[in-house]
Amino acid sequence: MSYKGKTILFDCGIHPACSEMNFHLDHAASLPYFLEKTTFKGRVFMTHATKAIYKLFLSDYVKVSKVSVEDMLYDEQDILRFMDKIEVIDFHQTLEVNGIRFWCYTAGHVLGAAMFMVDIAGVRVLYTGDYSRKEDRHLRAAEILQFSPDICIIESTYGVQLHQPRNVREKRFTDVIHSTISQGGCVLIPDEYWSNHPELHNIPIYYASPLAKRCMAVYQTYINSMNERICNQFANSNPFDFKHISTLKSIENFNDVGPSVVMASPNGLQSGLSRQLFETWCSDKKNACVIPGYVVEGTLAKTIINEPKEVTLMNGLTAPLNMQVHYISFSLMQILHRQVCS
Repeated sequence: MSYKGKTILFDCGIHPACSEMNFHLDHAASLPYFLEKTTFKGRVFMTHATKAIYKLFLSDYVKVSKVSVEDMLYDEQDILRFMDKIEVIDFHQTLEVNGIRFWCYTAGHVLGAAMFMVDIAGVRVLYTGDYSRKEDRHLRAAEILQFSPDICIIESTYGVQLHQPRNVREKRFTDVIHSTISQGGCVLIPDEYWSNHPELHNIPIYYASPLAKRCMAVYQTYINSMNERICNQFANSNPFDFKHISTLKSIENFNDVGPSVVMASPNGLQSGLSRQLFETWCSDKKNACVIPGYVVEGTLAKTIINEPKEVTLMNGLTAPLNMQVHYISFSLMQILHRQVCS
């Protein structure tokens, strides 16, 4: 955005279908390239939590990227140099750089997400990527601003869609779980539901994402960013200690006998453990694949939502798609609400 001789870059991401994206990276994965490989000499600001978790995702992106070394936008050394250049900002803290004043508000959505208000010569611009005006199970809702901006720039992924109430989606999700487990199949499941249904406790549940395990340490560090329920619970016990879930490091460590529950990444099913498990399970009608979040064109997850009769495997062969496929979005992208800028 350019105004009165000032230029601000709000977003510098990579399209999710071009790589195995995780949250934040579709908005900021190109920043190391921008700072290390171009002539840009400006300053970069993030919230504390975003900077902490962002480095983990960048390093993972470099490790799992399937492009050749020559075609990589940057490497681990570029990331290390780049991270030292990122400056942090607290929510509601006002900073000024070259006559540009800016501050940020809580956006909900994911840990660290912020809505930025920028003031240039008295003109106020609100920029936000994904946000949520509904409090979820661990984060607060996006803040209601005390005044209206002159210009509002908002992520529009769900801009014209209405979501079902969360309790309706959760019931659909848990109904799939029970029906699939009862017929000996494999499915995904949330920890809280698991703890409230002891009849399922003999069914193994796994989380197949070493990255997510590392990120849990960041979530616990910024516990004060969570909603009131989580903050109160943390005073007595760790809400991020999932006692019913085991870590699954690789498919070689997985005893695929009988019904089980696996939450695996990446969510697009393009590669990695989620793709391996999908190819193992997709031809058996007892199994189910629940896609719980936003998926983009060009990914396998997007393809199977339309329930084709067969899918192409990583080795180029085809296999019948007999497993159940359920798209029940718990994506934390924005839920538009009139009060955000009232």
